Amino acid sequence: MTTLILLRHGRSAANATGVLAGRTPGVELDDTGRAQADKLVGRLAGVPIAEMVCSPMLRCAQTMAPLAVDRGLAPVEEPELAEVDYGSWTGGELKTLVKEPLWKVVQAHPSAAVFPGGEGLAAMQARAVAAVRRHSARIAEQHGPAAVWMACSHGDVIKAVLADALATHLDNFQRIVVDPGSISVVHYTETRPFVARVNDLGGDVAGLIPPPPKRRRRKAAPRSSDAVVGGDTGA
Repeated sequence: MTTLILLRHGRSAANATGVLAGRTPGVELDDTGRAQADKLVGRLAGVPIAEMVCSPMLRCAQTMAPLAVDRGLAPVEEPELAEVDYGSWTGGELKTLVKEPLWKVVQAHPSAAVFPGGEGLAAMQARAVAAVRRHSARIAEQHGPAAVWMACSHGDVIKAVLADALATHLDNFQRIVVDPGSISVVHYTETRPFVARVNDLGGDVAGLIPPPPKRRRRKAAPRSSDAVVGGDTGA
């Protein structure tokens, strides 16, 4: 039911200085982040992208901009893919926040973590996964089941979406690594997702290019929900 490329925004000035930016307005990419955004054009050359969906945070819009211009696409802003509302933690230095009692909860039992004056990680996962599923269904309807689309969001949000796709509890999502500028890929099918890659910072993406439809086939066949016994053949 579509292939989703999850893109984490490039490195921001806050990332570089160890600050939890959260929903602070005006946080921009630094030089490294801008280079990561520019590199996406070449990294994804040849991959047909039907639509681009973006968190409302500026750093996400900046990350998508070069690829959007190259493809002639206007990213759709999706508030449900926004950064976690970290409440009073927003703008804090990580070296200070690590001393807070809540830090241990975030690490060991994130499904129970609710940021003071902000939202809980479980609530964040629920709204992000619902948004991804909604867009996936819409894009499959409009562009066909073989459509590839991209969503640009944030580290914790992407990790939460990947945890759902992996059918692992949110309490395990800290085991997933999603670096700035990385892409992760999920194939959504009728009954379950397949996680194709995680935290890719520059690998070959030829496998994301759908095969040309066979002659006499009017519509692309939906991706199978079955896993290959013995492991994927690589074909």
